[in-house]
Amino acid sequence: MSTETALKDLPKVDPTLKGQLEGFTPDKLKKTDTEEKTILPSKEDVEAEKKEKAHLQAVEGFNAANLKHASTKEKIVLPAKEDIETEKTHQSIFQGVTGFDKSQMRHAETEEKVALPAKEDIALEKAHQSIFQRLTSFDKSCMRQVSTEEKVVLPSTADIQTEKAHQGIFQRVLSYDRSELKQTETAEKNVLPSKEDIEKEKGQQALFQGIEGFNQSNLKKTETQEKNPLPTKEIIEQEKNA
Repeated sequence: MSTETALKDLPKVDPTLKGQLEGFTPDKLKKTDTEEKTILPSKEDVEAEKKEKAHLQAVEGFNAANLKHASTKEKIVLPAKEDIETEKTHQSIFQGVTGFDKSQMRHAETEEKVALPAKEDIALEKAHQSIFQRLTSFDKSCMRQVSTEEKVVLPSTADIQTEKAHQGIFQRVLSYDRSELKQTETAEKNVLPSKEDIEKEKGQQALFQGIEGFNQSNLKKTETQEKNPLPTKEIIEQEKNA
């Protein structure tokens, strides 16, 4: 078999492109100068490259034998009683909102009221505006320059004596010799209640027990009768003469 391709099987070139290729001449080309630029990396790029290489080397040279086996424990945290009650409350509120029947609502008209200020508010506002206008239009040239004189108040004789007394007490406290102290023993005394206190305590306990153990079934039903006493003749005469 021949390995040559038949002429009819060769790819066909577009007539327009073919005409352009046949009419092309090298004298139509323009001369250009090629400038080669070498862009050097900045200091930050070099540092970043070094860090990346060091990181890759550390990862590649890592010894997996140094790793320790760890077991993961999955803990299921159950909600507390308060969380469950809160969740139930939220669910009931949500169900009430989603299941609300809008047909039960009544049509209401909104009436917008313009509250006018009272007479006192208007007068107060006018007073504030007049004060503000006087402050903004104040002529600073009418002001006089004043010089502040700083006075140093010296302590009195009594203050100096008091300060000396305090310093003397403080120095004696700091220079106090603890070796002069004597050791003392604290005796704890347990004061027993007297006979009268014991009898009083027994009486109170008996009273409490009597109140707590009182049987209400022993009570008898009584009717309260309200009497309205009328004034006598003498009281009426005194009231008239008064």
